[in-house]
Amino acid sequence: MWVVRKLSSSGSRSFGVLKSGFRGAQAASSRLAPSADNQLSWTLQIKPWVFSKYRIMWFKSYRMTFACLNTMKSYRYPWTRLYSTSRTTVDSNEMKTFLALAHKWWDEQGVYAPLHSMNDLRVPFIRDNLLKTIANHQPGKPLSGMKILDVGCGGGLLTEPLGRLGASVLGIDPVDENIKTAQHHKSFDPVLDQRVEYRACSLEEIVEETAETFDAVVASEVVEHVIDLETFIQCCYQVLKPGGSLFITTINKTQLSYALGIVFSEQIAGIVPKGTHTWEKFVSPEKLESILEPNGLSVQTVAGMIYNPFSGHWHWSGNTSLNYAAHAVKQEHPVPSELVLKGDEKKL
Repeated sequence: MWVVRKLSSSGSRSFGVLKSGFRGAQAASSRLAPSADNQLSWTLQIKPWVFSKYRIMWFKSYRMTFACLNTMKSYRYPWTRLYSTSRTTVDSNEMKTFLALAHKWWDEQGVYAPLHSMNDLRVPFIRDNLLKTIANHQPGKPLSGMKILDVGCGGGLLTEPLGRLGASVLGIDPVDENIKTAQHHKSFDPVLDQRVEYRACSLEEIVEETAETFDAVVASEVVEHVIDLETFIQCCYQVLKPGGSLFITTINKTQLSYALGIVFSEQIAGIVPKGTHTWEKFVSPEKLESILEPNGLSVQTVAGMIYNPFSGHWHWSGNTSLNYAAHAVKQEHPVPSELVLKGDEKKL
């Protein structure tokens, strides 16, 4: 039984208005601005056109900005663009670190011992949240029929148990030696032959070919290693089916996480190799939510995780100041048809 905390919903996304850079926008906006006593509420309904006459609205491929009145806002709509391989989230320095450890993934007493032990929490966390979306499931294979993408799979420590639960799992990792280790270990279990596949690549490399393919994306102990977290999250959104789940486990950015996660774990106790983590890349649950929600992923649950280095076991906690797990769901966004003024049927 674990303690969970529901982050506050960011609420409905209001579309803002801003001053246009085109000449004449300010004059046009002043003519349209309502009085203080009679505020008009606006509902934006998206159409792929431009208000060319007044130069008031302008659509771009990744962000849309629009100008009416005198306030400025920008609304991100990640569901309209697929990211190319020209934008990478992979840190080449991080790759060197994991390349040197590629042969140690399946040593349960070695440097990856905490990740082996973490499976006792993260596998049920993923399984139980996914089962909420399934009406009926097969005993022994509860995730049968589900497609899961394990991003940054390493040697397959989490990929394999998800496959044994019946899911069809694709594990990807930019370090080729990690994938070789994962494939070699998979060969010892014939059950995984038809359920688990591995590819040496980054997430952004497969966005176009796997758009809206997966029921779930797992990024366990990954986001603290990427160089562009927002692009990474947007790619996760792209490959998820509508209503699909994103699971993240990572480290909070606190003074405690620096003291225990870097100073103690790396420099004193040697639980993980020196240089494995960079504190500046740690991300708080609030920061993570602030990236997930505007990018179409609604945070459902955040649960704290505590590791006991003496027993080698993890347990759930209501405290998220060190490690935590998050579950978010891809939201459906309606695509309205036109811009109208509520209470006033005049069109721009």
